[in-house]
Amino acid sequence: MYRYDTFDQTLVNQRVEQFRDQTRRYLAGELTDDEFRPLRLMNGLYIQRHAPMLRVSIPYGLLSSRQLRMLAHIARTYDRGYGHFTTRQNIQYNWPALESVPDILADLASVEMHAIQTSGNCIRNVTSDHLAGVAGDELMDPRPYCELIRQWATLHPEFSYLPRKFKIAVSASDSDRAAIRVHDIGLQIVTNEAGETGFQVYVGGGLGRTPFVGECIRGFLPEEHLLSYLDAILRVYNLNGRRDNMHKARIKILVRSMGAETFARHVEREWRHLQGDPKLTLAPDDVEYMRDFFQPPDYDSGAGEGDLPRRLDEDSGFARWYRHNTVSHRQHGYRAVFLSLKAPAVAPGDMTDQQMDAVAELSERYGFGEVRVTHTQNLVLADVRKDSLYELWQELQALNLATPNIGTMTDMICCPGLDFCSLANAGSIDVAEDINRRFDDLDYLYDLGDIRLNMSGCMNACGHHHVGHIGILGVDKKGREYYQITVGGSSSNDAGMGERIGPAVAKDQVADTLESILRTFAEHREGDEPLLDTYRRIGVKPFKEAAYA
Repeated sequence: MYRYDTFDQTLVNQRVEQFRDQTRRYLAGELTDDEFRPLRLMNGLYIQRHAPMLRVSIPYGLLSSRQLRMLAHIARTYDRGYGHFTTRQNIQYNWPALESVPDILADLASVEMHAIQTSGNCIRNVTSDHLAGVAGDELMDPRPYCELIRQWATLHPEFSYLPRKFKIAVSASDSDRAAIRVHDIGLQIVTNEAGETGFQVYVGGGLGRTPFVGECIRGFLPEEHLLSYLDAILRVYNLNGRRDNMHKARIKILVRSMGAETFARHVEREWRHLQGDPKLTLAPDDVEYMRDFFQPPDYDSGAGEGDLPRRLDEDSGFARWYRHNTVSHRQHGYRAVFLSLKAPAVAPGDMTDQQMDAVAELSERYGFGEVRVTHTQNLVLADVRKDSLYELWQELQALNLATPNIGTMTDMICCPGLDFCSLANAGSIDVAEDINRRFDDLDYLYDLGDIRLNMSGCMNACGHHHVGHIGILGVDKKGREYYQITVGGSSSNDAGMGERIGPAVAKDQVADTLESILRTFAEHREGDEPLLDTYRRIGVKPFKEAAYA
């Protein structure tokens, strides 16, 4: 993984001391709320419903064991003993005291971490595939490009005050596990007929109040022009994006108002002035230098299965976990392992300090000291020997991190909702608990197949409800919590927005409504057809009729 050099460390240390002084001045009454607000947002600090919330950056979801131990220390020392992993592969702390935040940032800096640009109208954390570097369907490791983008974007003087927040995702696999088509910019790594590396560029995707799938504005962008072309896109957006209405300020609105072709022409015209700039041109040595940070670990070429076949045959619980929580690896003798943060009665994405400490230790014993955060709010140990899987499974069971539900309906994406967020209209965590209680039969969930259930507490869509196979959106109706249900969304290669099945339902009716949707799916399903395919074949009408019968 990337390691800070002297410049990186100095920059982050200086930012800590700047914010320490800004916080001191605010607490002393020398700065007003309005003056302090942009300063705290630059450092990932929000004021939520009950307390400040600090969002910490985890670039492209990659953590060292040392960094994970620090996150555990922060949860234990400054918070209430847990953190919440998000769909942007970050972590949030919901209860830090304002006066302690500079100390938290100093602790983060000591392990090459920060909270810079995790909030505010700037370029946010760059995300990528959580199986980067190990996936069999991957053209190449996308993380070196993510790091190059991160370094270009960090404290970029021209793009620190954009019309609205800005999100970039990068994928290099046949299966889009990074949701690139619902980002402000999505980059798909490809090669052309000459074998040269480049990018398909998607622009204008996003969720929130007006969800859109991104438009491809360039089929092939040569590798060396990556940063100059991104710079051109941001310049067009920064110049033309609306600033009079925050709900219409995202680049997705600009792309639709101009039209994708017109927007692309503006970008190309701007790019002509930038593509010769040596500071924005990636030389082969620049890319190779960054690739060196992401070389494969020292795999054991002799790694084998050991007694894995016997364990799978004799222990049905282990076999279930192996089938659903591990995936194939490009290196013979290894598997990638998902750690489910979706155990029943646990808020999706939450993890205690004790679990973090334990997983850091497991990553060193069973891998190479690295942990990944997924877009779906789980963790991954990417490099586990097959002959160690049974022992690891036993350890994860003791930690309540082995629920064999990855890819099932209870592996849901869920925002903190009304319990914490000042923007939320309705709760999410308690609805998730109700769903877990109702649908606790794993064999039933396995029979249903791959179902992505996403839930948000408001239209800001932090839970990505629009692109869930089943989506749940909390709304307020005269002070009461109601929920709109959608069917048929996707954030993968076939990205699209779900269709609302009808009027919002009361909180105590959500699980009943899901049951009617699943019953309708079972009645109309052909063979092992997934829910998304059934919906696209029969449309929303049967689901609506069943839900409101």
